[in-house]
Amino acid sequence: MNFQFDLQLIAIRVPAIIIALTFHEFFHGFTAYLLGDKTAKKDGRLSFNPFRHIDLVGILCLMILGFGWAKPVMVDPNYFKNPKRGMAVTALAGPLSNFFLAFIVIMVYYPVYFTFATEGTAMGYLTLFLWVLFSINIVLGVFNLLPIPPLDGSKVFSVFLPEGAYFRFISFRYGFVVLLVLIYTGVTSNIMEPFITRMYQGYFIVVDLIYAFVLNFI
Repeated sequence: MNFQFDLQLIAIRVPAIIIALTFHEFFHGFTAYLLGDKTAKKDGRLSFNPFRHIDLVGILCLMILGFGWAKPVMVDPNYFKNPKRGMAVTALAGPLSNFFLAFIVIMVYYPVYFTFATEGTAMGYLTLFLWVLFSINIVLGVFNLLPIPPLDGSKVFSVFLPEGAYFRFISFRYGFVVLLVLIYTGVTSNIMEPFITRMYQGYFIVVDLIYAFVLNFI
């Protein structure tokens, strides 16, 4: 029974993770492209094809350890008019794209859940998938905004640093180790939980308002 449940959960989580990571990496590359850097286009990363973005080891680590990664989109800041600002905007595009996708998903989730969802049916599994996809996008977005190299938040935070401190910070070699320590000591969870909770509440309020407005005209 438990094994079957785990397989079902994996079958739902893996596609959701792949979609969230693909969306995230695409918008890194697309934003850099809009700012003048065509590196991602040359590398074939301006695509929603998950095989262009997914790192198999990163996916397995995410499933097993709760921490993983996709293939990083290469960016050349020399193409940006303002390299520091361009890197910050490009980095911020990833988490923001996840928050946007979460909004689209929860807008679809509401009518599906309240109209069709029945446990054990195809629509029930679809509802569960949408909820998992919604949640993963929020967690991925918030996690990547942590100001720890090599996460996106470090590039956003570093734009406010003076030049000398900026280069020392973004080139910090042990950020991955620091991140692992913070994850497995529960520090990241304690930091992220209030933000994730507020975001859930915010999404629910906005979606309720939108559907209440729409239903007034039906």
